[in-house]
Order: sequence, then structure tokens, then C-alpha cells
Amino acid sequence: MPQSLEKTFFIETFGCQMNVHDSEKVIGTLVAQGYRQVESVEEAGLVLYNTCSIRDKAEQKVFNRLNDFKKFYKQGKRFGVLGCVAQQEGEKIFERAPYVSLVAGSASYRNLPQMLVQLEAGNSRVTGLDDRQTDETFETEFTARSNPHRGYITIIEGCDKFCSYCIVPYTRGKERSRTSDSVLAEAQKMADAGYTDIQLLGQNVNSYLDPSGKKSFADLLAAVGQVTGIRRVRFTTSHPRDFTRDIVEAIDSVSTLCDHVHLPVQSGSSATLKAMMRLYTREEYLERIGWIKEAKRPISLTTDVIVGFPGETNSDFEQTITLLDEVQYDGVFAFKYSPRPHTPAISMIDCIVDEEKAKRLAILMDRQREIQRINYSKQIGSVLEVMVEGKNQARHQWIGRTSQNKTLNFTAAAETSPEVGSYHLIKVTGSFPNSLVGEMIA
Repeated sequence: MPQSLEKTFFIETFGCQMNVHDSEKVIGTLVAQGYRQVESVEEAGLVLYNTCSIRDKAEQKVFNRLNDFKKFYKQGKRFGVLGCVAQQEGEKIFERAPYVSLVAGSASYRNLPQMLVQLEAGNSRVTGLDDRQTDETFETEFTARSNPHRGYITIIEGCDKFCSYCIVPYTRGKERSRTSDSVLAEAQKMADAGYTDIQLLGQNVNSYLDPSGKKSFADLLAAVGQVTGIRRVRFTTSHPRDFTRDIVEAIDSVSTLCDHVHLPVQSGSSATLKAMMRLYTREEYLERIGWIKEAKRPISLTTDVIVGFPGETNSDFEQTITLLDEVQYDGVFAFKYSPRPHTPAISMIDCIVDEEKAKRLAILMDRQREIQRINYSKQIGSVLEVMVEGKNQARHQWIGRTSQNKTLNFTAAAETSPEVGSYHLIKVTGSFPNSLVGEMIA
């Protein structure tokens, strides 16, 4: 490796917030080992891709990117594939992309220092692949947080739900939680460093089980919300099976807990939910929605939906549309079903052609857009607190986010320049299906 490239690294992240936070911890670990982060592949001696395999397109994107950069291999660069695709494909990645030198699943990141030693010694095939049975979590004091005001804390890793379409249990390992004491210590450390917005993370965050037996998920949520200096606490992603009424009670009793719940439903049909092995029915899901709607303050709801799952009939799909009407979500992340390796659904007959999947997706998103257009317009005239995230120079607007996780673009007096990370009251003057518009109150 050329001397100018030694101990420099570039990392690109694909996928969810868990992957983003994993990358922050990987970066911190590398820096602690004497590496320096750079801004481009060209500058780096070590190029890392932290990958997502929840959908086929994300997986293909990684291999396309690796193929684009293989020309740099002759310059002495080393390439590593991290995360879910690494765990899914394992050593087959070396055959598919022989210029890759490191393959490490997310459950093995704690061993990164040892893997780096092997790379530096010239080993061209270094692996870190844990099986599902690992009890270890990736905790590190070296997290390099990318945002100085909002930060993530992983409280549980892995998944034991085994939904028939999902590869996560096979790539992330079994569910394993951190102690509540360690989570609260990290939250306090973040607050002391000036963080005011904290998001608790997990594949199924509300499946959290305190190894010390001290706190339930709702107890931990409330305790983090009571840490001095913390103004907002969010959590994602929840599984409906483990969503309990005391979570809503915690949101009601602790004002710093944000009034937003992301509760993936995936389908509005009990028959499809059974085929998906989601462990609840439409009625049980709506029971949890009822708890949320009975809260003392309005709680914004968002969800995930898969269309075109094998065997989904027109009637099943229509039940998903009626569920949107009944729940009135503020946001829906919807996707066409794509088969994933190792999952039970891959053996099901996928008789729904892609054209029909695309049609159903368009119908769903058109309906949801109309729901959001109406619901967002109801915010006009209200006064909401936002945390400032940045400025849109082209539109001369500041970008803020509300407690309900809605984007609110606002103007401020000419002599006022709100700082990123600060909190301000905004009067809502207009709306779009995905955002609000307003004016800062002096």
C-alpha cells in the first residue's frame, strides 16, 4: 500500500438508522486504532461498505459499487464489506469480488481491532462472521457521532421474530439487550456532551429485555427521558406483538418522549399477516392503535407496508387500503415484495407479477398522499416547537423537525439567525403532503 494511503479509510453506509449508527461506532473504533477518515475513495487506503440486505436493490447496489471501484485495487487499496450483506453472503463475497479483503457481519464488529491487525499484516481474506447464537453486543466508547445535537443509542440487537419475508434474523443474530444501567450511562454522557435529541434503536426496540431485570422497555424509555439535558427521546423500530399499553403511558407521563410512534403493520389482511408470520392479526394491531389514539396528547403514527406478498389477493390488498383510512397514518414507507435468500417466503409461489405489484404500490401511495394532504393541512394555525436542522439557502428557509417527526420549513426575521440544534416555536402557515411551512415566533 502506498505510504500516502496508509491508515486512511473511507466508509459508505447503506440502509437503516441501525446501519448509520453502526458506522458511527466503526468509525470511532478505526480512529482509536490510529486510522484517519477521508472524504473519498481516491484518498483512502481502506474502503468500507456497510451494507443492507433487506431488499434486493440495496444488495445489488453494493456489488455494483464494488465493481465500479475495483480499478483502484491495483493502487494498493483494501476493500471491506460490512453489515448484513457480509453476514448473508459470507466468504462467497471473496469469490464474487476477489479484490475484497475484509468481510465482517454486524455482530462481529467488536472484533474489528483484531481484524485490522490481520489486514495490516497482509492477510487478503479476513472474516468476521458470527452465527445467530452470539450473546455479544457492539458497545464502544469510541463512537464517532456524525450529528452534534441528535444521537443514537442501540439498546437491543438482533431479531427473534422470523417473519417469513425477512432476512434480518439471519444476518443480525438473536435478540440481545444491553443493561439499562449501560444505556442510561451512555445517555447521560451524551447529555453532558450537549446532545438534546436521543433515539433508542433496535431491530425490534420494544422487545428489549434488561439483562439485569431492572427495567422494562417503557421504564427505560421514561428513565432516558428524565436525564437532565435531554429534550427529546425517540425510539424505532417497534414490533406490534411487543407493543404494550405502558409504552403509551410513558409517552403521556414524560413530556420529553416524542409524540410519534413508528409501528410497522406490513399488511391490513389477517390472512396475509399469517403468511408473513407477523404474530398478530389485523384486530390485534388495531387494538394497539386504539391505545395510542386514547393518549392524552395526539401521537403521530407512521408505518411500513409490503405489497404483492405471495398469495396476496385483491381482497387482501383492499384490506390494507381500508387500514390506511382507519388509522390515518402521517407517513407510510411502502415497498414491493422481493424474495430474500434463507427466508421461508422464498419457497412460496410468487404468482404476482411485478407490473401488478407496481400498480398496487401506486394505488397505496396515492391514497396515503391524500390522507397526509388532509392531515397535514389540519396543522395550519398551530404553534409547534422545532429543533433546527439546517437552512435551505435557495428558498431562504430554515429546516426544522417537530416532536411528531414532521419536517417544518420556516422563515425567520432578517436579523434572526437560528442556530442548528436550537429549539424554536413556529406558527404553521401552510402544508404539503410531506411537510409543513411556517414562521418563527419572535
